Amino acid sequence: MRLRRLRKSPRIREVFSDTEIRANKLIMPLFVDENISRPEEIKNMPDVFRLPLGGLVDKVKEYEDIGVKSVLLFGVPNHKDATGSTSYEKNGIVQRAVREIKRETDLAVFTDLCLCEYTDHGHCGILNGRNVDNDSTLETYAKIAKSYAEAGVDGVAPSGMMDGQVGRIRKELDSTGFEETLILAYSAKFSSSMYAPFREAVFSTPSFGDRRTYQMPYSNTREAIREIELDVEEGADVVMVKPALFYLDIIKEARNRFLLPIAAYNVSAEYSLIKSAAEKGIIDLDSVVDESLSSIFRAGADIVISYFTEYILKRTKN
Repeated sequence: MRLRRLRKSPRIREVFSDTEIRANKLIMPLFVDENISRPEEIKNMPDVFRLPLGGLVDKVKEYEDIGVKSVLLFGVPNHKDATGSTSYEKNGIVQRAVREIKRETDLAVFTDLCLCEYTDHGHCGILNGRNVDNDSTLETYAKIAKSYAEAGVDGVAPSGMMDGQVGRIRKELDSTGFEETLILAYSAKFSSSMYAPFREAVFSTPSFGDRRTYQMPYSNTREAIREIELDVEEGADVVMVKPALFYLDIIKEARNRFLLPIAAYNVSAEYSLIKSAAEKGIIDLDSVVDESLSSIFRAGADIVISYFTEYILKRTKN
């Protein structure tokens, strides 16, 4: 047997490839900032920008032209308070962005659903003293989900890691006429050091403490599976593992156990580390991007949320 017959030319290798990176399986994260009038590059995420609402549609149309099929929205509001009240306003930054994108494009639109971008303390929920109160936070999440659904979103992506968040959101959506709105659940979201550039992007670093009482310890596999099981039982349509590259074993375990679509979030520092190494000439950017994303799909992810989406599709188009 000569396995090298399957590797003898680029075309043969392509034909028999197990894993493909396809446009319809990539989701582009977008930051929409209510406080700016022109795009602002995020310091530690080269070539990733916060976008003003005024220029959002034109930029999103550019994404659509190169083959982007879906986006995940994050908002930076002009007002933050202890309860994150602007998160569920009818004319909040994300709600307006959803309406414009859905009106002007054919993209699938998902919205991150959390409070860290909207609270003045940077935590993902409502505080009781210095602790995040799980159940009062769920009621706010329900309000946010309904407001996003009213704006026309295709799916909400609750990321706060509150117990019962998927069930409460599903109940709210179903009882208010939004049974068709998807829930893409951040089911196994680990307390990771790989989120630092993201927190810079949306100004959400906690003003005290950390998020370890609600995000998962990175050492725990069995707990991750329990979290995913609960989200499946509560009505999630898609489950997610975040981060991706350091957690391929979790993605693989989830793929072996669950029939739902599995998403993986190729997070900000995973992006920044690769970009920085490429800029210093340590690695070849094209090769490492392809290899890293292939590893996520190979582990079992059906969908990958990645800041490399634009880069990959522009390269493919050219």
